[in-house]
Amino acid sequence: MADLKVNFGKFQLKNPVMTASGTFGYGLEYAQFYDISRLGAIMVKGIRSVPSDGNPTPRVAEVTGGMLNAIGLQGPGVEKFLHDEHYLPGVKKTGASIIVNIWGKTAEEYAEVAASLEEEAEKDITALEINISCPNVKAGGAAFGTDPKLAEQVISAVRNATKLPLITKLSPNVTSIAEFARIAEACGSDCVSLINTLSGMAIDIESRRTKIANRTGGLSGPAVKPVAIRMVNEVYKAVKIPIIGMGGITCGADAVEFMIAGATGVAVGTANFVDPYTPLQVIDFINDYCDRHGMKSVSELTGSLLN
Repeated sequence: MADLKVNFGKFQLKNPVMTASGTFGYGLEYAQFYDISRLGAIMVKGIRSVPSDGNPTPRVAEVTGGMLNAIGLQGPGVEKFLHDEHYLPGVKKTGASIIVNIWGKTAEEYAEVAASLEEEAEKDITALEINISCPNVKAGGAAFGTDPKLAEQVISAVRNATKLPLITKLSPNVTSIAEFARIAEACGSDCVSLINTLSGMAIDIESRRTKIANRTGGLSGPAVKPVAIRMVNEVYKAVKIPIIGMGGITCGADAVEFMIAGATGVAVGTANFVDPYTPLQVIDFINDYCDRHGMKSVSELTGSLLN
């Protein structure tokens, strides 16, 4: 049997399979189905300094090959997350490795959230995932994840605010995702995760109105996988830090494809809504694949593309 442990530099996971932020709640929602500590890690929904109501409804629309969503990063805020049993205190009792996705409307807010999490829950948190796809109010609504200077500001601010391992979640809605990966690496991010959702729109032809209130939303699901695979491979060639690949993983074969392209670990997202057991099925497939191909360690898969 292959060794499924994966090394991300400052932290190690028991296996390479995680759950993508925003698709697994705060963990407890899925703990009723199975022991979530069997996963490599869970990435909880985005946390900012204050509670967030998210966007108006409708916020989700099913489309060919996936779904559009504009949830708007609804969340309880850092204080409630830290102290309410429905959030971190309850999740840590499951024994799962916890990665906290953080966001803010300014670089200062990102840093504030990171510092609060380190101060009160350093021992309970495996890593922080910096979501740099949120609007920056001070910069007139530009997204951190699509402006190199703003990306540098927020990653540097978080790095200066905490010693916790950092994962920077990259936006695919850019000309060169490799450029942003290099910025993340230079600013002290220990890993990168990609891809976040692609910007899209769906229209109800009878009402002639958009299917979600926000007009546009993030496209996820199987339709984005070829784009995600290509971007993971581009980033693998551009940086030395580990990559967590995501975007359209519905089965173990999809996950293996990401790892061959260069990912050290993978995150299952939209598929969780279809079948909550998908992450466990992915773990089993990766294990069987490594055995069939004579691999002693799952790390042999990463970047093993032959052409």
